[in-house]
This record gives sequence, C-alpha cells and structure tokens, in this order.
Amino acid sequence: MLKGKIFGYILISTLALTACKTTTTAAHPKADIKQIVNSSDVTLVDVRIPEQYEAGTAKGAINIPLAEIQNNIGSLKGKKVVVFCNKGIQADQAMEILTKNGVEAYDGTSWKNVKAIQDETTSGK
Repeated sequence: MLKGKIFGYILISTLALTACKTTTTAAHPKADIKQIVNSSDVTLVDVRIPEQYEAGTAKGAINIPLAEIQNNIGSLKGKKVVVFCNKGIQADQAMEILTKNGVEAYDGTSWKNVKAIQDETTSGK
C-alpha cells in the first residue's frame, strides 16, 4: 500500500512539473530577440511611465504604460511586439497580459538592452 502511495506522489509530481514546463514554453515564444528587434515589421513598446519614456528609450519605440496595456490590446493584435521597461519586471507583466490576449509578444527586458541591440546592428556588428 505504501509503495502505491509513493508511486502516486511521484507520478503526480512528474505530471505537474512537465505541465508547468509546457505552459511556460508556450507562453514565451523562443526566438532570437536580436532578430526580432531588428525586423522591419516589429512594434517596440516601452511600458514605462511617460516621464521615463521621455528621458530615453529605444529608437522607434512607442510608449504604452503597463497600466494601459490591457486597453491597447486591439491596436497590438496581429503585430509582432517587443515589450521592455527599466529592468524587465514590468515587461514580464506586459508579456503575460499580451500573450493571454493572443498578441505575438517578445520580452526585450530593458530599454537599454533593446537600444544596445539596435546600436550593435547599425554599427556593422
């Protein structure tokens, strides 16, 4: 009887772990972020507050603060979107909202990271 219980716990644990892993992979598409940032059809979205956005951001980025992301789903659907902020925390939250609503979203982490990718490309690699 004890062996059966132990086997059951192991089975349930294994299924739970693999289920979580599958969900995570589906929610965050695997892609080369450098390639995505530099593609001609990408929409770069800075999710910081307007004051932070105005102080500096990536080239061509639009500002949709995290608090307004949900209200802008319609304008982002059907587009390839890279979201970023200062350190990646708000970008992660934006990613969750966008992917749950069917937007093709990628995590650029920080605006400095996205800008560095852009600068690397324009300087000839």
